[in-house]
Amino acid sequence: MAEDRARRLAGKRAIVTGGGSGFGAGMARRFTEEGAQVVIADLNLDAARAVAGEWGKADHGLAVDVANPDQVNRLAEQARQLMGGVDIIVNNAGVGHKPQPLDELSDAAFQRILDVNIRSIYLMSKAFVPALKAQGSGAILNIASTGGVSPRPNLTWYNASKGWVITATRAMAVELAPFQVRVNALNPVAGDTPLLKTFMGEDTPEVRARFLASIPIGRFSTPQDMGAAAAFLCSDDASMITGVALEVDGGRCI
Repeated sequence: MAEDRARRLAGKRAIVTGGGSGFGAGMARRFTEEGAQVVIADLNLDAARAVAGEWGKADHGLAVDVANPDQVNRLAEQARQLMGGVDIIVNNAGVGHKPQPLDELSDAAFQRILDVNIRSIYLMSKAFVPALKAQGSGAILNIASTGGVSPRPNLTWYNASKGWVITATRAMAVELAPFQVRVNALNPVAGDTPLLKTFMGEDTPEVRARFLASIPIGRFSTPQDMGAAAAFLCSDDASMITGVALEVDGGRCI
């Protein structure tokens, strides 16, 4: 319950992209429980408003295509209007592709991976980093994947995009450290979210069993797992942590 939880993010203002479902919704809920104001940016306006409405702030749910520079710039202005500024940015929006040989993925699917998993972080940085640098504080959290560390076959271009996120996180952390802006990443293993079927190809008990057999702790990541890890990394409890890609994977990458 929120009243029982340490409010480590009291007074903080956060944006969570892709926050209308799955891991993004879990992080947004935990941030709110810990005292933050949260704007949810999602392609699905109804989903974004539904999650934000859980704490009476439906107007904090916004429709945003994070691969569109005009929409990202508008998001920055809307965040200033709604919250007066931003302290925490969670680049969670992402897409995958169905397992297939690397030489068979369509050009359109490859471009979508680049736009949503990579270009969006570049655009969000251009829109928000100047203000973080000016205020001399902030936390950026990029959602990568265990696929960027320990790739699964037939997901090559998704894996590669998440490897880029991990490298970008470390480079951003080094460059922004003098401005007291910390940048970290989370590497979740697959979660029981809308993207799960994409990664598995099909969702059957047999396929799930094979997938779970690769996770020593024996279960998928949950939105609650991601929320807990994200709240820590974006709080002052992690004030000396930057450039880290934290695995939330039940031991899969060991």
